[in-house]
Amino acid sequence: MGYRPVCWHDRRVRVLLVEDDEPIAESLRRGLSRYGFEVEWVKTGAEALSAEPAGLVLLDLGLPDTDGLDVCRQLRNRGDDVPIIVISARSDEVDRVVGLEIGADDYVSKPFGVREVVARMRAVLRRSQSAKTTEYRPDSYAGGRLLIDRRGRRVHVDGEELQLPPKEFDLLAFLAEEPGAALTREQIMEAVWDSNWFGPTKTLDVHIGALRRKLGDAVTVETVRGVGFRLVTSR
Repeated sequence: MGYRPVCWHDRRVRVLLVEDDEPIAESLRRGLSRYGFEVEWVKTGAEALSAEPAGLVLLDLGLPDTDGLDVCRQLRNRGDDVPIIVISARSDEVDRVVGLEIGADDYVSKPFGVREVVARMRAVLRRSQSAKTTEYRPDSYAGGRLLIDRRGRRVHVDGEELQLPPKEFDLLAFLAEEPGAALTREQIMEAVWDSNWFGPTKTLDVHIGALRRKLGDAVTVETVRGVGFRLVTSR
């Protein structure tokens, strides 16, 4: 069976692989190269944070100098919206939830096959590209104490800017398209992620929980039992 190269905008996707286990890194690098990815391999969190910008990051959690979750957090805190997939031997649900909550786009547990990783990478890249090219109407939303600038991808609550990871912004912007309307889980997953989402469906609940904590009492994301969620803004 042949390998289908992956290109966006007529260029090879550059992947930053952050992994200190040499056998795993070499296997991934060879496998991803066969699928058309250009791979830069680093072994530490410090190297990852100083590396040239990439089109996607594969991030191990058990790094020799720092926890991979801290690397993910720092990438997001400095405004990087690069897709991040965590690859880790940690299969505990807490690590999955924390990784997704601080901005990772997906989580793959070791051991894994290259084809599974490639499938998840393609899905994440497709969602990322769709988020960049989709044009929302209207370009802004103002309700109560909440202001969403969709074109600028900025959120303000009570006049103060709120820093949200890319996926949390997409989720909030989608819920705000029909404030007060009950949107099903399927509608939300298909719009904010996509119909070919490979990750755990609990990721929606994780992101909803994160939004609730950050928005406080300015905005209520209500659970509609048996259906999904709806956005209610405060005055």
